Amino acid sequence: MPRVTITPRSVTLGTYPSVLPIAANSLDLAEVAADTTNKQQCVWTGRELLIAHNTDASAHTITVTSVPVRGRSGDITAYSIDPAEIIVLPLGTSGYRQTDGKLYFEANHAGVKFAVLKIA
Repeated sequence: MPRVTITPRSVTLGTYPSVLPIAANSLDLAEVAADTTNKQQCVWTGRELLIAHNTDASAHTITVTSVPVRGRSGDITAYSIDPAEIIVLPLGTSGYRQTDGKLYFEANHAGVKFAVLKIA
């Protein structure tokens, strides 16, 4: 089956928001449970942050698939995330954006929730 696509959440308020007050829930970041069978992907322009949040009581791991660049082709593999921990990966495009323009990532347990934040 194809990877599950996560749509990046855009941050567009800037320093001086034009609409005040800011509506309740309008800045919430939706997390998506890891699909351990199909894995995940998102469009990757290099202006995104990959966020992984372990909501489970046990440590779990994530993997980000890389592409060969400058002699390096190592994935970020089995990166451990402790219970209740949140990590942020500010990856560039070089070495991580696949030929289809996407970032490929996965977790070993559905207790890991992913979100992608696009910086405007």
